[in-house]
Amino acid sequence: MSAAHSEIANRKSPIGNRQSAIANMIDWKDEIRRRLAGLRLEPTRELEIVEELSQHLDDRYAELRSGGATDDQASRALLTELNESEVLARELRRIELQTINAPVVLGAPRRNMMGDLWQDLRYAARMLRKNAGFTAVAVLSLALGIGANSAIFQLLDAVLLRTLPVSNPQELAEVRIEDRTGGVRGSFNTWNPTLTNPLWEAIRNQQQAFSGIFAWNATVFNLAPGGEPRPAKGLWVSGDFFNVLGVRPILGRVFTPEDDQRGCGSACAVISHAFWQREYGGNPSVVGRELTLAGRPVEIIGVAPASFFGLEVGQSFDIAVPICAEALLLGKNSQLDSGTTWWLTIMGRLKPGWSLEQATASLKSISPGIFEGTLPANYPPVSVNNYLGFKLAAFPAGTGISQLRDAYSSPLWMLLAIAGMVLLIACANLANLMLARASTREREIAIRLAIGASRGRLIRQLMAESLLLAAIGAGLGLLLARELSRFLLSFLSTQGNSLFVDLATNWRVLAFTATVAIITCVVFGLAPAFKATRIAPASVLKTGSRGMTASREGFSLRRALVALQVALSMMLLVSALLFSRSLGNLLTEEAGFKPKGILITSLSLTRLNLPPERRQGFKRELLERVRSIPGVASAADTNIVPLSGSAWGNNVWMDGSDAGQTTNTSLSRISSNYFNTLATPMLAGRDFDDRDTVTSPKVAIVNEFLARELAGEANPIGKRFWVEATPSSPEILYEIVGVVRDTKYQDLREEFGPIAYLPTSQERLPGQFEQILLRSSAPMADVISQLTQALAEINPKIVVNFGVFETQIWESLLRERLMATLSTFFGLLAALLAAIGLYGVISYGVAGRTKEIGIRMALGAERRAVLWLILREALLLVSVGVAVGLPAVLAATRLVSSLLFGLKPADPVSLALAVVLMFVVAAFAGYIPARRATKVDPMVALRYE
Repeated sequence: MSAAHSEIANRKSPIGNRQSAIANMIDWKDEIRRRLAGLRLEPTRELEIVEELSQHLDDRYAELRSGGATDDQASRALLTELNESEVLARELRRIELQTINAPVVLGAPRRNMMGDLWQDLRYAARMLRKNAGFTAVAVLSLALGIGANSAIFQLLDAVLLRTLPVSNPQELAEVRIEDRTGGVRGSFNTWNPTLTNPLWEAIRNQQQAFSGIFAWNATVFNLAPGGEPRPAKGLWVSGDFFNVLGVRPILGRVFTPEDDQRGCGSACAVISHAFWQREYGGNPSVVGRELTLAGRPVEIIGVAPASFFGLEVGQSFDIAVPICAEALLLGKNSQLDSGTTWWLTIMGRLKPGWSLEQATASLKSISPGIFEGTLPANYPPVSVNNYLGFKLAAFPAGTGISQLRDAYSSPLWMLLAIAGMVLLIACANLANLMLARASTREREIAIRLAIGASRGRLIRQLMAESLLLAAIGAGLGLLLARELSRFLLSFLSTQGNSLFVDLATNWRVLAFTATVAIITCVVFGLAPAFKATRIAPASVLKTGSRGMTASREGFSLRRALVALQVALSMMLLVSALLFSRSLGNLLTEEAGFKPKGILITSLSLTRLNLPPERRQGFKRELLERVRSIPGVASAADTNIVPLSGSAWGNNVWMDGSDAGQTTNTSLSRISSNYFNTLATPMLAGRDFDDRDTVTSPKVAIVNEFLARELAGEANPIGKRFWVEATPSSPEILYEIVGVVRDTKYQDLREEFGPIAYLPTSQERLPGQFEQILLRSSAPMADVISQLTQALAEINPKIVVNFGVFETQIWESLLRERLMATLSTFFGLLAALLAAIGLYGVISYGVAGRTKEIGIRMALGAERRAVLWLILREALLLVSVGVAVGLPAVLAATRLVSSLLFGLKPADPVSLALAVVLMFVVAAFAGYIPARRATKVDPMVALRYE
């Protein structure tokens, strides 16, 4: 039969017009083989080339038809192109070049693997372009899944895995007390285990394990001369800080040991690159200029490189100042000679050949002499033996220190696992789509197999589509990850504590994204590829266009994938409910006071240079002035703001009892009207008043918990208790004059514990800082404005800072809010993906049962019965998924128990709500195809079959 006659015959055949191009190419097979004969290809390779050219011509036919050409016009145009041999010659030239350039392997057929891969990818790109809707859904799903995983991993990498941006960070070690239990007494100015300045100086002079050693501490400097502060993140650093780290300045110089000598008469500073750009516009003449810190001039001697942010991951610095300048800037508040103020972090660079174990052994050997030589004269006698028994040790410090790491490492790993499950659900959904799509390409695949294409070759081509989708999804996901990781970082930042994390994409992030993309490609592409190529060509070609030949095995696989999606969605929904309800429990937790309408006013009086004997009177007058401001209902001062994370505590015991029977108690120093301001009920006794002075007997108010601990069921009013000696005060006897309701102290998660409140009016040596809590029903902005004006009238040198109590509590729940927000998002996304998968399977099932439904309705079945028939299948699939998912949920939720509040991991309400939600999803997903099934015309269905 001639090519023209074949073209006309195929155009009239019931197979359909789209198959005419394929039929034409089969007729041209001998011509193609004749032109390939000179290349001496192996038979398999020849068949692959014939297949590729066939597909190319088939695509050309479809392109002509979509452009508006009729069947006859498209067929004739195709035959014209073939007769002119332009298409064939161009393709053969490309194939010939690929074959000639292929590497030759002795004893093996000539192949070009890269050429085959490029050919498969081109073919895959054409197929995906022809199915734009499927491609868009697949790429979007993968981009969201891969992007979410990459974003969380990027933050994990920056916080947990990445080393410090300094020279040879693996050589850095931190020096600290190995076991601090029992004997560390005094004040602590940082969350990190630290040492005193006398200890630092002794270690620096006696250590033998480090080629260089340094000390540092994070602080906040005030750049403003008065009024509202201009805070700048600062570092106190020893003279060798930058040199030991190997950090070189981009302008000027860094500190040397000569800049950090006891009694230094002037201060100098090294500023960060970001501060240089922000405050000085990157002016190269900044070296030699002065800036004002704590009201004193400080000369800028250098600018640090942009890559160096400091040694605490999550924080950056603006200004570094030598430790010796601390006495200049803080005056009488200096901590250089204090043996009970723990504020310096000590790090060093190990000597060549030294290990951490050797360094620890060396430090322990010198520990007895160091602690004996630095024992403070005012150290509490009961703790002296513990102090003398401390041992120093070396710990890895290549990744720096990080409060962010301590607080969020577990939540971030948990979120990565949750995002991974979402990606797995998306992969299952795509596998279902690929299976459904493969069923529509059965005839195409059958023809390829019939003309000699190997199953392996077809699998590679189908996997090329998966690989291309995964690659595009990974690329878009990587772009999306940068924005998502920035969102996560902004979520964790607060108004008073902006985080700094280097989110630059490095090889670990790229490797993680590539690995996820490859695994994704295999997960959603391999099973459909194997299933699609297992068809029998003869059975497919016999069916013509009358229906699909998908086997029960294929449909069962799609059902299994949906059940898997439901099981994983159950896990994510339960997690979302647990975290959301946990956050709700915290927000509604009874804390013992009412935070609404309370403003926190923090004051610094250091620039007033008030002598200690005048501070008490000045603070009292200041508080009375605040109380007189219009709109202020009540006000009180305190040294500890509740739920701020700050703490002060000591051991107490009942007068007359054994001093060994102590209760570790939280302490807070307050003024009168404190409980009225917080709306905390007074249960017995009285509030502090004018009777409580420095010279009067010491009094205290205790909460219910401490009253029970000290007095049992007896009335505690009038009873007395002792507070253990501290470095700054001896043992003091207090009389209980009041009992108040239990309140939370440091955070909302804690249980109620013992608290003793002491009057500020009896403080012997008042400090130069003040925190005033004031309650007002007026708008906070108005109150702040009036308060600022009033303080400026009192003395413009007062430095003031404001905070809203409710905002402080809200920001203290960042971790819980992060888990609740992201787990809810991922849970709802998982439920949506499961609904899409369920809808697809049910719709596919309805299409395959058209004849059955038609017969049922022809025999008198009611529409309601048909509706239930289809919905029952959807509910059955969800039931299977729930049954599989529940044991996994019960096992997995145990891992999150530490992140929950007021809930057990196997919370029945959360489990029940998740199950109900999954069945609601199933009902919605199954209703549309079920309703469509009830509208089937029996006669049309039977005629179709």
